[in-house]
Amino acid sequence: MATTKIEWTESTWNPITGCTKISSGCKHCYAEVMARRLQAMGQEKYRNGFSLTLHPEVLNEPFTWKKPKMIFVNSMSDLFHKDVPVDYIKKIFEVIRENPHHVFQVLTKRADILRYYDSEGWLEWPHNLWMGVTIENNDVIHRIDHLRLTDARVKFLSCEPLLSPLPELNLQGIDWVIVGGESGRTPRPIKEEWVLDIKQQCEQAGVAFYFKQWGGTNKKKSGKLLRNKVYNEMPFSK
Repeated sequence: MATTKIEWTESTWNPITGCTKISSGCKHCYAEVMARRLQAMGQEKYRNGFSLTLHPEVLNEPFTWKKPKMIFVNSMSDLFHKDVPVDYIKKIFEVIRENPHHVFQVLTKRADILRYYDSEGWLEWPHNLWMGVTIENNDVIHRIDHLRLTDARVKFLSCEPLLSPLPELNLQGIDWVIVGGESGRTPRPIKEEWVLDIKQQCEQAGVAFYFKQWGGTNKKKSGKLLRNKVYNEMPFSK
C-alpha cells in the first residue's frame, strides 16, 4: 500500500502496472509519466516501464493492513485491460472480499470488457468494492451503460480529465460522480459551465458530487473551489 495525493481515496494498491491508450482521456496519462520516472530510478517493480506487468507478489498485501482504509486499486494500470487474465482479476476480487474492513475503488476505461466479464458470471462482486468508469467526453458516454448493468454495489463516474460538456448524463443507478480538470505541462482546458452543469445533474438525480480540481499547469494554485465552495461528497453506504 502506498499513500497518495488523489483526494478521493487514501491509499493505492497496484497488483498490475502499465497500460495502453484507448481514448482521448489517455493522451497525457499521469501513470505513464510516473512509471517511466520510476523505471529510470531503478525501481524493480517498474523494470518494464509502462508495459503491462502483473505483480502477483503483492496480491496478499491487503491482509497486512489492519487499519481500515479507502484503497484505489491499480492507480498505475487498468484492471480490465484486455491482456489481464480473467483468473487474475478473480484473485484480486477474492482478496478484496477477504478484507471487508477496507473499501476498494476500481476505475476502468474498458467498460465493455467489464460488462462482458460480469455478464458471463465470472465476477462475484464483493460488498466493499466500488466500481467506476472514466467519462472524459461524449465519445465514451456508452461506458455508463456498461457500468450500470453490472452487479457492483457502488457505481461511480470519474469525469477527469473533463474535456467537453456532458449535458445528457444518464445517472440512473449511479452513486457518485467525480469531476476534475487535466493537469500537467500541456493540459487541455476545462470550463466552469461544464462543471456546474454536471453538478446540477447530480443534484437532480440525488447523486453525490465531488469536484477534485481545476487542474492546469499549476493545479495547486488553481485549487478546487467551485463558486467559492468545496464539493467533496461521497456516496452513501448501502
